Amino acid sequence: MNSIAKIPLTVLGAQLLREELHRLKTVERPSVIAAIAEARAQGDLSENAEYDAAKEKQGFIEGRIAELEAKLSTAQIIDPASIEAEGRVVFGATVELEDMESGDTVTYQIVGDDEADIKHFKISISSPLARALIGKYAGDTADVQAPGGVRQYEVLDVQYL
Repeated sequence: MNSIAKIPLTVLGAQLLREELHRLKTVERPSVIAAIAEARAQGDLSENAEYDAAKEKQGFIEGRIAELEAKLSTAQIIDPASIEAEGRVVFGATVELEDMESGDTVTYQIVGDDEADIKHFKISISSPLARALIGKYAGDTADVQAPGGVRQYEVLDVQYL
């Protein structure tokens, strides 16, 4: 039996992937096809750098379209606002943490691998920090193996936004 693993995505993450897919199909793909046609019209393709570059870009676009379609077809879309986790840290949760050593606080949302963006405080479900936090409640502590050694965090608040 061949089971396909579900890829967890938040509602926003799925929307962003759909938007990228739409842009690739409606803007990027037609643009690169036009560039290939224009390069072909210039004659000899054996020494045509524009043609080679356009074909390479076309390969990238088609690969990304296939990748996005596959991810969306296997996505398990989760709306954090509809989660009934009774205060537990789960996929999609927004978690406020305190670094026990420095006293600094930070808030992260736990998202799918494709959505992770540390600049926007979104960490991947497969990151060491997220794995250490899953199942914890406000008041719990989590030990995380970091490059500089073990760091300890206290969960201050868990929200489902």
